[in-house]
Amino acid sequence: MKEEVKNRIDEKEIVTKDENVDKKDNNKSFERKLKNWKNSVARSGTLSELKKKRFYEKPGVRKRNEKKENIRNSRKNHKNSR
Repeated sequence: MKEEVKNRIDEKEIVTKDENVDKKDNNKSFERKLKNWKNSVARSGTLSELKKKRFYEKPGVRKRNEKKENIRNSRKNHKNSR
């Protein structure tokens, strides 16, 4: 099993649903799919939510951080509107 995985890594073979694609095209399409996935995750904000919810925050601390974030965002928006 380990040798099989090493061989796949050495060949840089990536398996997708479409098996009729050449290895070069397959690698490019994988890179494109990965880029699209990263962009969609970044736009949806799931990673930032996971980071926020990784540890418990007391309600008072959460409110304080939200106020700081709102102030920071308002300053950014005010700067951009000038």
